[in-house]
Amino acid sequence: MSKGITFCLVIVALINLAPVAGVLGAQKLESAYNIALSSNDLTILMRHRALLFGILGAFILYAAFVPSYQSAAMLMAAVSMIGFAALVYSTGGYNGAINKVLTMDIIGIVFLLIAVVLKYGFKNS
Repeated sequence: MSKGITFCLVIVALINLAPVAGVLGAQKLESAYNIALSSNDLTILMRHRALLFGILGAFILYAAFVPSYQSAAMLMAAVSMIGFAALVYSTGGYNGAINKVLTMDIIGIVFLLIAVVLKYGFKNS
């Protein structure tokens, strides 16, 4: 089961690491999200968001191989991915690029649920 948990968390980590390229600048962000960053303030916030995803993704990747950190990584990933999905669905009117991000997060949530079941669902009484 531990190999399955590791595999699932590596997938979740890679999904969370994908936005890191946005740290490099506005063009990467505009291309990834099909948006126009209309001010330096918004560019800074979006680049910081990319940086935070890098931190989260790196932690999840580390936790994939260190079982004592897996629960924290799973919780953080769940809050992030489920939170994003809730924001998207509650706001509506999003573009195709945001829909792709949402789709990837839903895939990540599925892998996360599998990891949770593998870690907690099959313990002997």
